[in-house]
Amino acid sequence: MSNLKKALFIDRDGTILVEPADEQIDSLDKFAFVPGAISGLKALTGLGYELVLVSNQDGLGTPFFPTETFWPCQTLMLNTLAGEGIVFDNILIDKTFPHDNAPTRKPGTGMLTAYMDGSYDLAASYVIGDRESDMQLAANLGAKALQVGPMSWAQIAEAVRSSARQVTVTRKTRETDISLTLDLDGKGPSGISTGLHFFDHMLEQIPHHGGVSLALDCKGDLEVDEHHTMEDAGIVLGEAIGQALGDKRGLERYGFALPMDECKALVLIDFGGRSDFVWKVDFTREFIGDTPTEMFPHFFKSLCSAARCNLRIEAEGENNHHLAESVFKAFARALRQAVRRNVFDGSLPSSKGTL
Repeated sequence: MSNLKKALFIDRDGTILVEPADEQIDSLDKFAFVPGAISGLKALTGLGYELVLVSNQDGLGTPFFPTETFWPCQTLMLNTLAGEGIVFDNILIDKTFPHDNAPTRKPGTGMLTAYMDGSYDLAASYVIGDRESDMQLAANLGAKALQVGPMSWAQIAEAVRSSARQVTVTRKTRETDISLTLDLDGKGPSGISTGLHFFDHMLEQIPHHGGVSLALDCKGDLEVDEHHTMEDAGIVLGEAIGQALGDKRGLERYGFALPMDECKALVLIDFGGRSDFVWKVDFTREFIGDTPTEMFPHFFKSLCSAARCNLRIEAEGENNHHLAESVFKAFARALRQAVRRNVFDGSLPSSKGTL
C-alpha cells in the first residue's frame, strides 16, 4: 500500500451550490445545494481522502473582494455540511486581482502547490467540478476528473468509492514472489497463475462467483513443495481483502450456502475484525490434480488471519473435485454478499460503533 496521501479537490459554485443564471449567489434566496450534493459528499467521507474546497470565486456572489453580504452564504454552506459530518480539510479561494491569467486561477495549479510536493498520490486523487476548467485542472495536476452535470452526485460517489476498493499487494520472500490486484467491485481485469493448475481453477471461482476482479501472479518454490505457494497466496489475498474494505462503513459484513451436484457447502464469513477459523471438510484423496488437499484448509486459514475475519467452512460430498469446487464457490458467494455496501450508508455494521 502506498503511504502517499490522496485528495478530493472539489469546486463550489455549480458543483456543491446551484449557480444562478447571473452567476451571483448574492442573497440567501439564491442559495441552494445541487441535488444530491450533500448525500454525495457524505458518501465520500471516511475513505482516506482529504477534502479540499477549490474555487475561483473570491466570495459567494462576487468574483472579487467579498463583502459581508456574501460570506454568510459560504458560512451557511459550511455549517450545513458540517452538520452532516462533512468538513473540509482545506479551503482554497482565489483572491488575486485581476483574475484573468493568474496562475492561481483554475485551471492553473497555483493554489495547489502544497499538494504537488510529492507527498500526495495525485494520480489516485480527483478533481470534482462542473466546468471544463475543472477538468483541465485535473489534467494539469495529473489527477482524475469527475464532472457534475454529465454525472450525478450519486454516480460520482460510486465512482470514487469503487476506486477506493481497489488495492495491489505484493509479497516477496525467499520462497515466493507474489503480486495481487483486487477490485471488490469487479471493475478490473482478472487472471490467475500460481503454477498449480487445479489451485488456479479453484481461485478462478472467486472472481467468477464473487463479483470481484482478481489478478494474481505467484511464483513459488514448487520444486520444494506446494506449501509456500498456497500459504502465501492466502496471506496476500487476505491482506488485499482487508485493505480494500477500508473503514467498512455501509458494509453488509456478513455472508452462504450452495449445492453443487452431490455436494453441499456452507461458508459463513464475518468481517468484524476478529480472526477465527473452523474447517469441516473431509477429502478422501491426497491430491486433486497437482494440488494437495491438505493445503486447502491452510490456504483459507492464512486468508482468514490476514483479512482478520471470522470464517467457518463446512462441506460434504463424494467427488473430491466437486467438494473442493463447492467450497471455493461458496466462499466466493459469501465474499460477494459480505463486501456489498451501500455508498450512502455511513454507519458501521456494528453495535459497538467500531470494527
